Amino acid sequence: MKIRLLFFVCSQARSGYKNGKSMITYILIGLAAVVIVFLIAVAMGPAEFRITRSATISAPAAAVFENINDLHKWEAWSPWAKMDPTAKNTFTGSAAGTGAVMSWAGNNKVGEGRMTITESKAGELIRIKLEFFKPFKAVNTAEFVFKAEGGQTVVTWSMFGPNTFVGKVIGLIMNCEKMIGGQFEQGLASLRTVAEGKK
Repeated sequence: MKIRLLFFVCSQARSGYKNGKSMITYILIGLAAVVIVFLIAVAMGPAEFRITRSATISAPAAAVFENINDLHKWEAWSPWAKMDPTAKNTFTGSAAGTGAVMSWAGNNKVGEGRMTITESKAGELIRIKLEFFKPFKAVNTAEFVFKAEGGQTVVTWSMFGPNTFVGKVIGLIMNCEKMIGGQFEQGLASLRTVAEGKK
C-alpha cells in the first residue's frame, strides 16, 4: 500500500513538472513570436521621414526671413526656448546666414545638439543641418521656404532625414509627426507674432 502511494505521488509530481515545463515553453515561444513581429514591424517602417507645417504671416518675406536667418533671434519664437528657458546656447561661426552655428544644452525636453545654417537665400530659403547628441544621436535637415503672396508671406517649415532603427521604434510607440508638427505650429504662431510686430 505504501509503495503504491509513493508511486502515485511521484507520478503526479513528474506530471506536474512536465506540465509546468510545457507552460514555460509555450510562454517563451509566445514572447519570441511577439519580438519577431515587433522587429518585422520596425523593419517595415519608412526609410526616411518628413514633417512639414506652413503658416501665412502678414509681413514682408524679408521681415520673416531675418528672424530665422539670425540664430540669435530664435529665442523670441522657437518652441524649444519655452520648454527650457535656462538652456545654455552658444553661438559660433557667422553672425547670421550661411556658416552661423548655434549649440544648445538643456533639460530632458530639449536635450543637446547643434544647428548650422548651410544655405541661405534672402527671402527665399534657409537650410539647416541639425545634429542631435542627447537624448538620442541623429543628423537631420531643417528647411524654411518663403513665398511672397501680396503683402503676406507663406512660410513652410520642414524637417527630414533618415528614419533610424531607434526612430522607427519610437514611431511605433508615439506619433512623432503629430508631436513635432505641433511644435512647428507653435513656433510658426510665435514667429507670426514677432514678424507682424515689425512689419
